Amino acid sequence: MRALLVTSVSATCAAALALPLATPASSAPLPHSGSGRPPSTSPASPGAGPPSSSVRAEATAREAPAPDTFTSGTSRSDAPDTSGTSDATEPRSAKSPAASAAEPAGSTQSLPLGPLAAPSNRVAGAAQALGLPQRDARPFSLVGVVWDDADAELHGTVQVRTRATGTTRWSDWQDIETHNADHAADLGSAEREGRTVRGSTAPLWVGDSDGVEVRVRPETPETPETPETPETPDAQDRAATPVPLPQGMRLELVDPGEDPAPEPARGAPATRSAVPAALPAVFADTPPASAAVVPEVLTAESAATSAVNAELAPLGATIIPALTKAETEESLNLAPGAKPYIGPRPKIVTRKGWGADERLRERNFAYTKTVKAAFVHHSATGNNYTCQQAPSVLRSIYRYHVKSSGWRDFGYNFAVDKCGNIYEGRAGGVSKAVLGAHTLGFNTNTMGIAVLGTYSSSNPPAAAVTAVSKLTAWKLGLFGANPKGKVTLVSGGSNKYKAGVKVKMNVISGHRDGFATECPGARLYKKLGKARTSSAKLQGR
Repeated sequence: MRALLVTSVSATCAAALALPLATPASSAPLPHSGSGRPPSTSPASPGAGPPSSSVRAEATAREAPAPDTFTSGTSRSDAPDTSGTSDATEPRSAKSPAASAAEPAGSTQSLPLGPLAAPSNRVAGAAQALGLPQRDARPFSLVGVVWDDADAELHGTVQVRTRATGTTRWSDWQDIETHNADHAADLGSAEREGRTVRGSTAPLWVGDSDGVEVRVRPETPETPETPETPETPDAQDRAATPVPLPQGMRLELVDPGEDPAPEPARGAPATRSAVPAALPAVFADTPPASAAVVPEVLTAESAATSAVNAELAPLGATIIPALTKAETEESLNLAPGAKPYIGPRPKIVTRKGWGADERLRERNFAYTKTVKAAFVHHSATGNNYTCQQAPSVLRSIYRYHVKSSGWRDFGYNFAVDKCGNIYEGRAGGVSKAVLGAHTLGFNTNTMGIAVLGTYSSSNPPAAAVTAVSKLTAWKLGLFGANPKGKVTLVSGGSNKYKAGVKVKMNVISGHRDGFATECPGARLYKKLGKARTSSAKLQGR
C-alpha cells in the first residue's frame, strides 16, 4: 500500500512470556515525561517502529498464537462444543494460574447456521432463511454473524434473542447491523495479506448471556403489482427471487474474559504473577499514582505494545495521563517562541488498561505517513452498556475483529465511551500515524474514532462528543491539521468513490462522508459541526 511503513517488533520466540522490569522510584509519570512529537516516516525512526534495543533485549520471547483453523467442523477450542467450532484461550469458569499470568482470557464460539422452518406461504424455490433455534451456550456477551467471502454482501436482516446468564429471561428480538463492509481494510493493502478475511455483520453487545436464538432472512426485491386473476397467486404468495445469502454463515458468540486484576494497595507485597490494570483508577477524574505503576511482569507482546508509547507514559502503564495545553506544548520541544496549534493531551486508557490480549493481533505495527483527517464512527454495538463495562465491550469487539472477521488488529485507532473516556485502539502508538481499518477507501493518512454505541435514533452523550473534540484537538494538532478545515484525500476505492479519485472533505468527517453508509448514525453525525468548532478552539484557533 502506498506510504505504508510496516515495522516488525523484535519480540519473538519462546514460551516464557514474562519480562522482569524494575519498579521506578516514582510510581506516577512526570507531567512532561511524554513527547507528543509526530514520528519520522523513516523506517529506522525510533518513533515509527519497534521498541528500542534495550526493550528488544528484554523482549526475547514470544509465544506464537494458535493457528486459526476456521473451517466447518474444525474445533478451535480446548473446551468441547459439539454443535460448532470454538476458539478459546480459556473457558471463563476454568482459568488456570498460567493463563492469569499472561493475558486476559476470552473465547469465541462459532456456530454454523442452518435452514429455518419455512412459512406455509413460502414460494417454492425462494431462498430460505437461516438461523438457530433457541439453544444453550457457554457464557458470552457479544454476538455477530460472519461468512466465508469478505466481498460478498449480506442482503437481508439479522436478528437475535439472548437469555441472561443464570435466568430464564429472554430478550426481545434485536437487529444486528448487516452492512459492515464499510469498516474494513483497503483493497490491496497489507491488512489482507496472508490472512483469511471474512464478511461480517457489525457486532452487538448483549451483556452476560448463556442462551441464544438467531434468524437471518434474505432480502426480497419488491415486485410490481399485477391485477389479481384466478390464474395469478395470492399477493402474499408472490415474491421476486430473493438475493442469495452468503455462503458459510456462522454465528459468533464472544466472551470478553475477565477484567484485568486491580493493582494491589500501596504497601502490598511486591511479587505478583500478572500484569494488573487498575480499572477503578482508569475511570477516575484524577487517577491515583498507582494507576501508572510499572508492573513487575509483562508479556513480550504487551511490552512491545506499551513501548511505542514510552515517550508518553512508563512501560506497562494503564493510562497515558492528561497534560495541560502548556505542558503539551512544552513536551514537543519546540523552538523558543513557537506556538503550535495543538490542544491539551487528554487522558487515554491504554490497551493494557482495557485488557487487550496482545497475542491475538498481528505482530507487526503498520504506519502511514501522516494524519490528515479523522473519521468519526459509531460502533453500532448498541447502547446497553455501562461505562464500567466499556473495557469488556472493547475486548469483545477486538476479538470479533481479529478472530471472527480476520483483521490484523482492532479496526479503529481510538474508541470513546458514553462517559467520555478515551481508549487506545489499534496498537502502534497513540501519537503516531497508525494505519487503521475503519473507513474503506480512506484508511491511509487518517485516523478512525469509534464512539461506543448506536446513534441512528439516539443522541450521543455530550461527554462523548466533548471527548472526540479533545482527542482530535490533540492528535490532529500533532500533525498540523485544522479541525475546522478541509483536506483532499485520495480514495483507495469504496462504494462512493472509485480508487484514485481525489475527494475534498472536512478534516473531521463522519464515516458516511467516505462511504455510503449510515455510520456514524444520524444523531452523532449532526454533532460533528460542534466537535469541529470545539476542537479548533482547544487548539487555540
